[in-house]
Amino acid sequence: MAFASFDSKSSGAPMAEINMVPLIDVMLVLLVIFIVTAPLLSHSVKLELPKATSQVVSAKADKINFSIDADGVRYWNDKALTREEAAQRFVLEGQKATQPEIHLRADQAVAYKAVAETLADASKAGLSKIGFVTDPEPAVAKK
Repeated sequence: MAFASFDSKSSGAPMAEINMVPLIDVMLVLLVIFIVTAPLLSHSVKLELPKATSQVVSAKADKINFSIDADGVRYWNDKALTREEAAQRFVLEGQKATQPEIHLRADQAVAYKAVAETLADASKAGLSKIGFVTDPEPAVAKK
């Protein structure tokens, strides 16, 4: 590899050789980095885990259909009851190990007060799985 020459013929010509030393230095640095970090990426602890089988126990939550009609009458699974009776049943259901799902259906003409009281009674009893059931709107035909 020639860096400089005292020859006057080739002194003005550009150097046609590539200096490989910096490229080799970078390659060696990267090689050292990969050699150091590769064991860290695949570090694992060898364990002999015990073998066991079990059946999945899935306790199905009860489903309560709670309805309020346009007159404000409450229904627990299609049986009419008062607000106090509903609150007592909410307390009994709230004490169970698996919380039931309450599907609340309210007529669109019912006063919001009846729905709010029902939600408050269920919340006081510790029930949190409450869903509002509605009828889907009919699909509008596109022109």
